[in-house]
Amino acid sequence: MGRAGHYVKQVEGFRAFIPAPLPPSPPLDLGSGLRLLLSEADQELGRLDGVTTTLPNPDLFVAMYVRHEAVLSSQIEGTQSTLGDVLEFEADAAGGEHPRDVREVVNYVAALDHGLSRLESLPLSLRLIREIHERLMVDVRGGERTSGEFRRSQNFIGPQGGTLADAAFVPPPVHEMHEALSNLEKFLHDRDSHPVLIHCGLAHAQFETIHPFLDGNGRIGRLLITFLLCERGVLARPLLYLSHYLKGRRSEYYDRLMAIRGSGDWEGWMRFFLQGVAEVSRDATRTARAILELREKARIELARSANALRLLDHAFRHPVLTARMAEAHLGTSFVTAARTIDTLAAHGLLREITHGKRNRKFRFEPYVALFEKPVAGDGKAPSAERTGEAR
Repeated sequence: MGRAGHYVKQVEGFRAFIPAPLPPSPPLDLGSGLRLLLSEADQELGRLDGVTTTLPNPDLFVAMYVRHEAVLSSQIEGTQSTLGDVLEFEADAAGGEHPRDVREVVNYVAALDHGLSRLESLPLSLRLIREIHERLMVDVRGGERTSGEFRRSQNFIGPQGGTLADAAFVPPPVHEMHEALSNLEKFLHDRDSHPVLIHCGLAHAQFETIHPFLDGNGRIGRLLITFLLCERGVLARPLLYLSHYLKGRRSEYYDRLMAIRGSGDWEGWMRFFLQGVAEVSRDATRTARAILELREKARIELARSANALRLLDHAFRHPVLTARMAEAHLGTSFVTAARTIDTLAAHGLLREITHGKRNRKFRFEPYVALFEKPVAGDGKAPSAERTGEAR
């Protein structure tokens, strides 16, 4: 038995990895370097949690940030939908044409909302993880593959269209998987053995190693981090999302996970994880402050129009809107709503994105731009990170 587990040859000829229970043994060596990283990550996370208290309506920031995370987390798994696609989908009451995989992103938001709501009455557990997975996989590709249920067959990670013979990694067989999940659930309930961020990093990596679903493991594993932080009260709102960091460093992300399985290098993984927490927290803090500056500047410019101010606040919640949406929100005539949109457009706040005479859509451009920054180092996901099912 290695520090993180061991490989066992199966009768079919492939080797599957059987993870050792958490916490690692020998214990994680924090050392001076890891302790400094942990301190930095804690401080940056605290600043992020604190800065949202300065926002007039923090939930507006959270709602947009959740959409942004949903897009990036889904893109890591191969979807092509963008943040703009999701915002237009939400605004399109007529049900127009949209990229097929936009539903995967929308489901991610629904799964997050469901999980946070359930945490008020149910601890983070295998039961809740299954519920979240079921919400994630509704009416999307892979949804027919035991949605909301742990796998009942062997899966593997390897080239798309490949077989077990080509696998880069084979998670535990079903019987050992259930035992590993039981051990993981015990660890999720352990509130005393490790600092919260260390606990999150260990739990995420272990979940990815167990790979208990036939599809959606990466997205569920990343949501697990947010749920743990909210359950422990470290964050008052779901603000920490690592997908931006992981998407830009996908190769290193997969390599760090494989190093745990191959040589028990938990310390290398934790360095990578804590650096991500600090970096993402700093970026989110800057974004929150930029939102506050944008809102205050816009309110000064629109101060003479009560309708414009009301529509501005609505646009923070619905960054893509139509005149009909504005009419319903303002409770005015269609003509007045359209003129109010024109007012915001004249100040550079709204931009028409349809260029048609009917059913025109407008986007809150400077707000959306804060979340559409390119991902540094982004590239094609390594082909060795496709989940397949042994037939």
